[in-house]
Amino acid sequence: MKTLSFALGWLLLLPVIGYTGQAKELPMATSLPPIPFILEELHSRIDRTHPLLRGAGAEKTIARGQMLKALGAFEPTLVNDTELDRFISSADPGKGTQTGGFNDTLVEALHPWGFRASAGFRQAIGEASIPDLSFGNGTKQVILGGFLPLLRGLMINPERAELQRSELAAPRAEIKVTQTRQDLFLAAAHQFWDWVAAAKLLDVQKRALVVAEERYKQVEARAKAGAVAPIDVTEADQEVHRRREVAIAARRLLEQEQFKLSMFLWENGSPTIPPIDRVPEFPTERRLPTAEEVMTHKLDAMKERPEVKELEVEAKINNIDLALAKNNLLPSLNLEAAPARSPEKFVLGLGYRFGVELRVPLFQRRSRGEVLQAQGQAERLVVAQQYRENQVVVDIDNALSAIERARERIEEASQALRLVEIVEEGERYRFSIGTTSVLFVNLRERNTIDSQSHVIRAKAEYHKALALYQWAIGAWAKMPSDAIRVSYR
Repeated sequence: MKTLSFALGWLLLLPVIGYTGQAKELPMATSLPPIPFILEELHSRIDRTHPLLRGAGAEKTIARGQMLKALGAFEPTLVNDTELDRFISSADPGKGTQTGGFNDTLVEALHPWGFRASAGFRQAIGEASIPDLSFGNGTKQVILGGFLPLLRGLMINPERAELQRSELAAPRAEIKVTQTRQDLFLAAAHQFWDWVAAAKLLDVQKRALVVAEERYKQVEARAKAGAVAPIDVTEADQEVHRRREVAIAARRLLEQEQFKLSMFLWENGSPTIPPIDRVPEFPTERRLPTAEEVMTHKLDAMKERPEVKELEVEAKINNIDLALAKNNLLPSLNLEAAPARSPEKFVLGLGYRFGVELRVPLFQRRSRGEVLQAQGQAERLVVAQQYRENQVVVDIDNALSAIERARERIEEASQALRLVEIVEEGERYRFSIGTTSVLFVNLRERNTIDSQSHVIRAKAEYHKALALYQWAIGAWAKMPSDAIRVSYR
């Protein structure tokens, strides 16, 4: 007996031992099953590769462009101006025609508060005289100038208002990005669970088809032996074709859900089909949030949801427009001091000019209309803010209701499945002892298939409801990192 055991062991080792007596490399073990494709991985890929989210990063580039454009109004400007005039002096006509002028080199700039200033130097040309601030043997002059609005335009002016609006462009761009992310994540979650459910439904139909095909073979054999009527063979064959048709429809549904989900999975600029071998199982049910947690989520969502924050930015912009419109109701009273630009008009030649200008519109129709528009917009934003805040509360309550009803559906569908499986097993036993027909067995199995489908759909709806709750509380509104910016070149 020991000799026989030794011989058998030696024969088993022969395939893995070479003729040299050295052991060969053992064959590799069976590969591990693929890692399930989960929702978090899908959302991560959306953050990295989805074109809509990548394109939303261009909003930040647009915001920077608006800021630079607004700052351009306050950019210092280098001016070089040369003017020559030929004239006959009325004080000394005997000199005849004279030529006089200047060359100015100065820097001009507008301050956000509304006043403009300039500074530089002037080089006299010809016989022009310089009355003050001269240097260089009286041929050069320091030139200083300024424009100061005392009422309209002081502290509040169109250029500064545009700069303030541009400062809000970056927060608005960020809000658009987060809104796009929220919507993409919600749509992706819904489509993801539709895809998982479709894969599970197809698996149910495949298993039901295999059962029908095995029963057809059994019934056919029993009919040949005379144990059952030939009509039962026809009934079993009909059930095979029926289930095969249902399985084909289930496969088409899965393919459809795959194509839809591929629009959220991008690689190298193109959508990719999700891996069918990585379809996950439905996760276990989660604990419902407590009343205190729900209240906290509502308060946070009323501040953090992109729809609410967008209205806050619009309100700030409208406040800027309203302040500008009210400022335009004031009279225009301006002080100005600048070097004289026309030498022949002054006895002393290249001097300075000073002025005070007052403008009072008589009816103020344009300014009053702008104020009314801004006030009406403010009232609209107040109402819209209240609507959005209430919408946030309703969205969260709706998501909670969906979660609770889906849990109840899962419980009832699972209980119905357990009972129908018992009935199906009993019907199969009756068929095995010949007290029922193939028709009743098929009907019991169809009921089981329907119950399994109900459980799958209920679980998918439950996880969709969880995703809806995450969207409603604004959990996906916070970007993990800056959106990828699109180059303008």
